[in-house]
Amino acid sequence: MAKKKTVEKEEETITKEETQADIPEEKESAESEIEALKAEVSTLKDKLLRNQAELQNFKRRMNDERIKDRKYANVDLVKSLLTPLDNFELGLMNETEDGKLKPYAKGFEMIRRDLYEVLKGEGLKEIEALNQPFDPNKHQAVMKEPLEGTKSDMVIEVYQKGYMFKDRVIRPAMVKVSE
Repeated sequence: MAKKKTVEKEEETITKEETQADIPEEKESAESEIEALKAEVSTLKDKLLRNQAELQNFKRRMNDERIKDRKYANVDLVKSLLTPLDNFELGLMNETEDGKLKPYAKGFEMIRRDLYEVLKGEGLKEIEALNQPFDPNKHQAVMKEPLEGTKSDMVIEVYQKGYMFKDRVIRPAMVKVSE
């Protein structure tokens, strides 16, 4: 029986030693697992914040694009009406002496003026070109000619009017430029 107690005590001692030896290992593995979980939480928080920022940027870009689309929604219509507007102006350049045609000419002038005013109200603006410095963003030079008494790169003649819609050039002015 004494042997039995001794064996039991030894087993108890061995079990206690194994348990005490396992505790630091378990403690270390638990701590490393906690650190790994903290790192994972930190990574996930970072991803979440990035995704939220990305979503906000996407919403802002879409809103800006929607505003821009609304702002320039009529640009194609305005562009297509520039040719008839030019044709009205060309037709009205030739004054008639015929008494029967004067009322028609006056009516066409009123239509041209009203059409231009409507387009102007939508954001159309004529580009001032004559006697202005040449600007390649607003003017299209089709000829260059030396002219005494004029600075170089000045617009000396306008062949076709240019127009802006709001803040965009939709048709540059075709001009002759001094050398």
